[in-house]
Amino acid sequence: MWPEQAAAAAPAARPSPTKPAKPGLPLVVLDPGHGGKDPGAIGISGTYEKHVALAAAQELQRQLAAAGRYRVELTRTRDVFVPLEQRVAFAQRRGAALFVSMHADALGDRSVRGASVYTLSDAASDRQTAALAQRENAADRFGGPAFRDTPPEVSRILSSLVRQETRQGSARLASRVVGEFGHDLRLIQNPARHASFMVLKAADIPSVLVEMGFMSNREDEAALRRPEHRAKVAAAMRRAVDAWFAVRPEKSAGPPPAQG
Repeated sequence: MWPEQAAAAAPAARPSPTKPAKPGLPLVVLDPGHGGKDPGAIGISGTYEKHVALAAAQELQRQLAAAGRYRVELTRTRDVFVPLEQRVAFAQRRGAALFVSMHADALGDRSVRGASVYTLSDAASDRQTAALAQRENAADRFGGPAFRDTPPEVSRILSSLVRQETRQGSARLASRVVGEFGHDLRLIQNPARHASFMVLKAADIPSVLVEMGFMSNREDEAALRRPEHRAKVAAAMRRAVDAWFAVRPEKSAGPPPAQG
């Protein structure tokens, strides 16, 4: 049991009472990876990825909400298992403007350390990323959403256009996160990568998966156990989110919530 486990299993932090979230503000959905029966990666000293992911997501929620410019929700606020498709559906039902999945995986090579950011692609950027996506996708299966009451040929065109715009938005966010991480945090080589991650398959929501470090590396695991390091990770991600919204105000309210 790691020291922050009790805090990580507690309800997510609420927005600052001095700057309450307004209904019309853009919604950022944070997705702490794994949970419940799925511990995720297990660190050298026994730290569970699911606890690190939730604690870091709660800290990022606190920092984003404190500014009063966003609504922020988590796909899980305690140590429970949430299937991958339910995480995506959660963001779609609420009309999220951004979706950020937070992780800290493990590799066979324990010398590899540092953060990285992943976007959706049909083909993986490298073997390491392909293996990572395979491990993350093993938690569940995903079926993409469809346009209701729309002729098939029109649906295909609309879906293609929406996905193209979404992937461009995801790439911009990934670039921002990598840039901000580079100021204060260690990055792996070629930190902006891509693969077919199921949890990033929302057609209409720009989405990234952030690996905050590797639990298989002793230094990364030790850093991610420290609240001050998680606060530094969250601060870099908050700056990236701020910069992303600053260049597309017309999109800041996000897509309309899914029907049904």
